[in-house]
Amino acid sequence: MKARFRKHAGEINSAHSEAEEKYNMFITPKTSIHESIASNTAQFKARYLSRLKWSLKCIRYILRQGLAFRGHDESRDSKNKGNFKELLDWLAGNFEEVKEVVLDNAPHNCQMTDHKIQKQIIGCCAAKTTKFFIDEVGDECFAILADESSDAYQQEQLALCLRFVNKLGEPVERFLGLVQVEDTASLTLKEAIQSLLIRHQLPLSKIRGQGYDGASNMKGHVNGLKKLIMEDSPSVYYVHCFAHQSQLTLVIVAKENIDCQWFFGQLAYLLNVLGMSCKKIRMLRIAQVEYMIQALKLGEIESGQGLNQEMGLSRPGDTRWGSHHKIVMDVMALYPSIKKVLFRVGKESKGAEALGAQTMWEVFESFEFVFLLHLMNEIFGLTNSFCNALQRRDQDIVNAMDLLAFTKDELEVLREDDGWKLFLDKVTSFCVKHHLRVVDMDGKYKPIQRAKRFYKDAINYHRFHADMFLGVIDRQLQELNNRFDEVNTSLLRCMASFSPAKSFSAFNVENLVKLAEFYPHDFELEELVQLPFQLNRYINDVRNDENFTNLRSLAELSMMLVKTDRILRYDIVYKLLKLVLVLPVATADVERVFSSMNYIKNKLRSKMGQMFLNECLVTFIEREFFQQVKDEDIITSFQALKSRKVNL
Repeated sequence: MKARFRKHAGEINSAHSEAEEKYNMFITPKTSIHESIASNTAQFKARYLSRLKWSLKCIRYILRQGLAFRGHDESRDSKNKGNFKELLDWLAGNFEEVKEVVLDNAPHNCQMTDHKIQKQIIGCCAAKTTKFFIDEVGDECFAILADESSDAYQQEQLALCLRFVNKLGEPVERFLGLVQVEDTASLTLKEAIQSLLIRHQLPLSKIRGQGYDGASNMKGHVNGLKKLIMEDSPSVYYVHCFAHQSQLTLVIVAKENIDCQWFFGQLAYLLNVLGMSCKKIRMLRIAQVEYMIQALKLGEIESGQGLNQEMGLSRPGDTRWGSHHKIVMDVMALYPSIKKVLFRVGKESKGAEALGAQTMWEVFESFEFVFLLHLMNEIFGLTNSFCNALQRRDQDIVNAMDLLAFTKDELEVLREDDGWKLFLDKVTSFCVKHHLRVVDMDGKYKPIQRAKRFYKDAINYHRFHADMFLGVIDRQLQELNNRFDEVNTSLLRCMASFSPAKSFSAFNVENLVKLAEFYPHDFELEELVQLPFQLNRYINDVRNDENFTNLRSLAELSMMLVKTDRILRYDIVYKLLKLVLVLPVATADVERVFSSMNYIKNKLRSKMGQMFLNECLVTFIEREFFQQVKDEDIITSFQALKSRKVNL
């Protein structure tokens, strides 16, 4: 009998022996050889956990600040061991409970400061942060916002953000990830987007909107990224970034209007004359201080906290026309100081420097320069507020259309006779204040630094009113109408019927039913039949509720429906509203990603690995979610990556 049993049991590597070993390990856990070696004592585990937590706290701080981890020399005798080790060393020097478990008081083979350990913890931080808002997306539909740019190492990068409606009914945009691409061909970009979505288990069938900056490889009607994605899902509607379109209108006006070209050319020359040396910058600052003191004595300006801050002249960016608005405002505010410095440089300097200042002085004192300076300030002021509003994260497409209409109405008011008179009075009073010659509008036009033969017999009124004032405004209006032709499509007209403004005055049942038909895969036939009845009940309900009286945007409407528990009562209406809110307005969040990337991957950190860069970006950009991730979850994920010396 014993022999038969021994034959059944077999050798030590037999199936019976392995099953017996697994059973024993099951009923008495933590008795394996690896566990016996790693477990040591409860005190050792506690010290290990404490050491790991302090390393994690240092990493959390550095990630939130977007700082570098390593130092050039991390040896014991180094005076600067890098941010991570210096921070840990500082904590050990100031807190006894930290000193007891880290650095010199930790085992040499388990100090938890190695670069590989740091990267593993960073990877866990990024994974948990991304999972935080991926869970927020859930089964909801979403839109993608993508843009490509090069980093500090001159590698092409594609940034991808998601736009969706969270559980509170608020439209939000979250950074999903950064992918390095070999080229910017539309097919390559599509594959990169798909791989990133699949990696995070986001179904492609849930995409309901796409937003890009308008580049040909993005919005091309034949082989563009927009076309390729719509082939897979016809309901993925494309919206050209509104903020980018508004910038393009300013670019076209500045490039095609000869007077605007002349003005910006003179503005660039002014910056060259004044901004080439520290001496001139200091002269400008001193002149501005003297002017402020004199203006305060005369009561022309008020004093107070935050007023009369020091200003300077910064060179505007080629693609950021909001920076042009800033330089125009700065020149207007610093006009008397700039004038004083130009005169001093032209009188005291020699050679080309004096010639440049004297030439600029003539232009700077001219009525034409001051007129265009005020005109650009008016145009930029109206359109810049529109651009800034478009870049808000809670902006919806219907409200953006209203902002566009409001901006065009303001330009129309400006071009009327009353607008011209008010504008001319403003320019005239500025000239009188600064002792400049005001031209007679009935007199002959005398060009500044331009040949007179091109303006022979021209009258000042025609040049300043028709060519400059009306010419620039009309061109601006024309470009706004041409660039934003999408707002006239049937899809966006139907969306406008959801607007809660003015007691839901734009509400239209037929348009909203037609809007639902644009999404055939989201509404069943039964839901389409019930939608008109639900819409009628919905509009009667919200119009009689004070909570919905002062709402202005779709985002406010959506959040109020959630807050008042009406989303179950009007589930079909709410589903349609979420599809409207998902459509992107601007790609500002994607461009913020590139700004953050240039901050994190700078010249000193230009050779960061792609995965490491992406993980640092996720935790830096989505700091709100990163702070909500618990240390215990990160440590659990870190321990599960591989076998550790200590099993917790």
